[in-house]
This record gives sequence, structure tokens and C-alpha cells, in this order.
Amino acid sequence: MSDKKKEELWQKYEKSKDPAIREQLIIEYSGLVKVVAGRLGMYLGYTVEYDDLVGYGIFGLIDAIDKFELSKGVKFETYASLRIRGSILDQIRKMDWIPRTLRQKQKKLENAMKEFESQHGRLATNEELAEMLEISQEELENLINQTQIANLVSLDEYLEQGSDVRVEYENRPRFEQPEEIMERQELKKMLAEAIDSLTENEQKVIAFYYYEELTLKEISKILEVSESRVSQLHTKALRKMRDKMKCDIGFLGIGNV
Repeated sequence: MSDKKKEELWQKYEKSKDPAIREQLIIEYSGLVKVVAGRLGMYLGYTVEYDDLVGYGIFGLIDAIDKFELSKGVKFETYASLRIRGSILDQIRKMDWIPRTLRQKQKKLENAMKEFESQHGRLATNEELAEMLEISQEELENLINQTQIANLVSLDEYLEQGSDVRVEYENRPRFEQPEEIMERQELKKMLAEAIDSLTENEQKVIAFYYYEELTLKEISKILEVSESRVSQLHTKALRKMRDKMKCDIGFLGIGNV
């Protein structure tokens, strides 16, 4: 369907809220769900079935269609991708599928990265990390891959503190309380400051991964470094952002950390 026909379809739906047109929109954009589910599935491996991810994402697509407003001037695909991604991650959080042992290993990995950087003023190589953790490089690479989805869920949790920081096009009540407006503004400001505190390469990784939705492999080619180095930058950036936002939110007494 051409962009012009899609816009006409949206205009008809906004006026009529016809269930038949809604069904057309769901079918038209169902491919978007498969794309988002496929990207997340790369990090989940066989832990969650791809078809299940698509099923979780469909709920996000339907929610996006119901809440989308043409007047906002935002591209639907961009808005829906965030809704779909959020719907899938919400379900993953509810499942609490990440084993406690993996969480412990993840913490140990982050501590090793932090300790090495503190001592040497640079990121550790895979060889150096494997030696610190007393595991093989193959085991290290497997661990890094396993922790990516945990990191992904973790950042989403922090982006949801108190209000919807990820997207500012929510359908909100017509009249918001002044304190709600101030809280949302403060949260957006804190997120911006958290990103500003990152190095240039860390900012690039966050931008490529979360906004451009590139894979680690694609980012590694752009930055001309290994996937494991991209993963280290990603982990380090998330840790710094989590620490800064946790501190700021706690100081201001807003959100639920």
C-alpha cells in the first residue's frame, strides 16, 4: 500500500473508528511486528519462541493503532515500533525468565569490567576479561550474548520511571496536574543528562542500538570494532546511565527505583 493510501486509511479511521478499517491497519502493519520481534529474538535465542514474541508484539501494535494521532506529525512506524518493543519487553519482565544464576554472572561481569577500567583507564579486552573471570573466551562471549536482553529490559525499566520518557506522544488527560508536568520534564532532563555523561562512542552505541535499532554486529561494522567491544561499551553505558538516573531520581524523590 502506498503512503498516500495509508494516510487516507488513517484519516478514515480517525473519523469513524470503524473496526473493519482497524483490522486493515493491523494487517498492513503486521510486518513491523515481525521485524521488531526478530531483532529482539536475536538476543533471546531459543529461550522464547519467535511466534510468542510476535504474539506479544501484536498487542503493542493494536495499542499503537488505538492511540495514534495523525495531528502529532509523527511517523506511525516510529511510534508503533516503540509500542511493539515495549509490549514484548513487558511480557518478558512478567515471565521473569532470566535465571538468578545469569543475573549473578551478569553482575560479576559488570564488576570485572568496572574494576579493570578503574585500574587501567581503558576497556578490557576479551582475553583480559576471561582471565579475570577465570573462564574461557568462548564462555565469555556466550555470557555477553546472554546478558544483552537483560540489559535491554533493564534500560527500558529506567526509561519508564514515573512517566513515559521514551515517547512524548502519549494520550494523556486533557488537564494534567502541575506536579505531573514538572515530574515528566525532570525525568526527560535526567535522561538527557545521563546520555550526555557518556563518552562519544558510548553515545553512538546507545543511539544506534535503541533509536536506529541496529544489531551489535551492524554497530561493530560502523564503529570498526569487534562485537564484544560494542557489547562492553553498551554494558558500560547502561551502568553509567542507571547509576546516574537512580541517584537523581532518589534525590528528587520521584518515580519508583
